[in-house]
Amino acid sequence: MAAIAKKDIKKVVLAYSGGLDTSIIIPWLKENYNNCEVIAVCGDVGQGTELDGLEEKAIATGASKLYIMDLNEEFITDYIYPTMQAGAVYEGEYLLGTSFARPIIAKHMVDIALKEGADAICHGCTGKGNDQVRFELSIKAFAPQLAIIAPWREWDIKSREEEIEYAEAHNIPLKINRETNYSKDKNLWHLSHEGLDLEDPANEPQYNKPGFLEMSVSHEQAPDTPTYITLAFEKGVPVSVDGNELAPIEMMAYLNKVGGENAIGLCDLVENRLVGMKSRGVYETPGGTILYRAHEVLETLCLDRETQHYKQMIGLKYADLVYFGQWFTPLREALDGFVKETQKTVTGEVKLKLYKGNMINAGVTSPYSLYSEEIATFDEDDVYDQKDSAGFINLFGLPISVRAEMMKKHQ
Repeated sequence: MAAIAKKDIKKVVLAYSGGLDTSIIIPWLKENYNNCEVIAVCGDVGQGTELDGLEEKAIATGASKLYIMDLNEEFITDYIYPTMQAGAVYEGEYLLGTSFARPIIAKHMVDIALKEGADAICHGCTGKGNDQVRFELSIKAFAPQLAIIAPWREWDIKSREEEIEYAEAHNIPLKINRETNYSKDKNLWHLSHEGLDLEDPANEPQYNKPGFLEMSVSHEQAPDTPTYITLAFEKGVPVSVDGNELAPIEMMAYLNKVGGENAIGLCDLVENRLVGMKSRGVYETPGGTILYRAHEVLETLCLDRETQHYKQMIGLKYADLVYFGQWFTPLREALDGFVKETQKTVTGEVKLKLYKGNMINAGVTSPYSLYSEEIATFDEDDVYDQKDSAGFINLFGLPISVRAEMMKKHQ
């Protein structure tokens, strides 16, 4: 927290979703920060119906106003696509749906805080989670002078059960109850589920339980016949599906629909949080999983071996940066420069067969293809002299041969 006394905080900008945490934070701030003015800010990154009635609720619980910022297209083009192009996947499975949604929201919150002359920014992230880091590092990148209030690090509330009790005592309406109190995060890229029975990794996720899955169906409920889909990319950016050009928001909506119908992108993961503990979450990322797979397949055709292999290492580091909240850093920007250069020839079409959670390659073409059937063929050819490989192997294996001779002398 910046060096500012509690009594001097008169105006606070709150990251507001209307969920359990942020709903009770508004009255808590007014109770504990001298009845300060609370300005609620919601970044629309595809929460859908979760935004319905949000302004009325914010005002009714004590906010002076609510900003709803439409960040959907910027979210896709400036955060999702660069991460996908980098091939960034955290711990082999997590496609970073919550991770890269936080920096864009925090960045725009800072803009509003400066415009409103606020003294502090408040978020509802817990002291156990990653999001507190993502929000606060992003805030520090643009306005390190602003104080940051994190109620979970201050108040006496210890659990979501106590949060519900606080809400009930303050007549704050909630869309959840004690039986369906999963901690969820939704945007146009994914939906995460944590808590309740999922806290025990021994418990199988209740995919077939009505109301659990929202973007997808379970594997058993997916069609018994496959769905084919063809994605076209230009310089690493998806531009059309099945020949139909789609804008970024339309693209995500369509891929989420077709992916969800085929149970694509269901992920049950125990991950290592930045703060040191392991956590278990279930993720739905139908459209994003299709995009990642199609893009990866196209790169196998368009990137040379050394670039492709080095880029895979870059993807691991890029994923760590995004997951750890280090989006607005020189290293992430520098890695973007490398990735952007690699995408100049990532143009072409990828056909996938979707079937009960599986994505099966069904063909890939590119005008920049580095695959030569003439060279790779098992049939007779006139372009590759197989005798050349003997000299190559002798030179490539020279260090191995030298070491073997040395070892013989010391036996």
